[in-house]
Amino acid sequence: MLGATGTIGRATVPALVAAGHDVVCFLRRPARNIDLPQPKKVLAELRGASLRYGDITDALSIERDGFAGERFDAVVSCLASRTGVLRDAWAIDHKANADALAAAQISGVSHFVLLSAICVQKPLLAFQQAKLAFETLLMQSGMTYSIVRPTAFFKSLSGQIDRLKKGKPFLLFGDGTLTACKPISDGDLGAYLAQCLDDESLHNRVLPIGGPGEAITPRQQGEHLFMLLGKEPKFSHVPVALLDAIIKTLSVSGRIVPSLADKAELARIGRYYATESMLLLDPETGRYDAAKTPSTGSETLFDFYGRILAGEVAVERGDHAVF
Repeated sequence: MLGATGTIGRATVPALVAAGHDVVCFLRRPARNIDLPQPKKVLAELRGASLRYGDITDALSIERDGFAGERFDAVVSCLASRTGVLRDAWAIDHKANADALAAAQISGVSHFVLLSAICVQKPLLAFQQAKLAFETLLMQSGMTYSIVRPTAFFKSLSGQIDRLKKGKPFLLFGDGTLTACKPISDGDLGAYLAQCLDDESLHNRVLPIGGPGEAITPRQQGEHLFMLLGKEPKFSHVPVALLDAIIKTLSVSGRIVPSLADKAELARIGRYYATESMLLLDPETGRYDAAKTPSTGSETLFDFYGRILAGEVAVERGDHAVF
């Protein structure tokens, strides 16, 4: 198991253990784990799995410290770059996965389950291109694969709750109906990834997947949050052109100050999610199709909002926060 300490990894490991698999997690060395949120809590969520430590960016460490000369049946990779900027994307989304694939082939692995993303259908960003390049490498490897492309995650759609609690408006790009998604919970996605190991109908396939229910627009997300908070809906509309201006300024400045180039890429990521739906893209029409986007699981985004407001769960958003 790779990427076990990430949000989806921490949901996938218990699902694998519950399914009766012997799970080995390859983690960063403890000294490098200080930036993880609540590391003791994270490790507790991996209970039932064996833990090994090394450097996921080092091909030798993956083979020596991770696989350690043993034979494995499968690899499940939930690896994802923290920021999505070019350097991180190609180091993690592509190279680390590629190194793991090479080591897996030496270790007799017959099945590789990859957590990808539905947005690679329209790869305009560095992290999408890196993910798509590894998907291609995996499909050409001759190994059985299951490439899972989920839609939006709950935590990605929960960043404005504190704003609304403080009486601030819900921020929308355009009129709030430019995009839609079928968000999926960590637990439901983790269970689906685990299912890929045993369900042969999920083998050698690219698997777009969303959560239960109808597709939801940002405006609907805001309206439901205001309802749960017992507040009158209040929205603030951000023009997409403002993002375009920010991206242009940062891109020009990034030619002089390298750190601003990364900020420009983060702004491009923000614009992408503000204007592109996280749904299946119909190649014939070039349009996103909610009806054709498969669903799984039982927990809805609105269920999750209720749990947050009841204090039952907290959201860790980290480097992917936009608001």
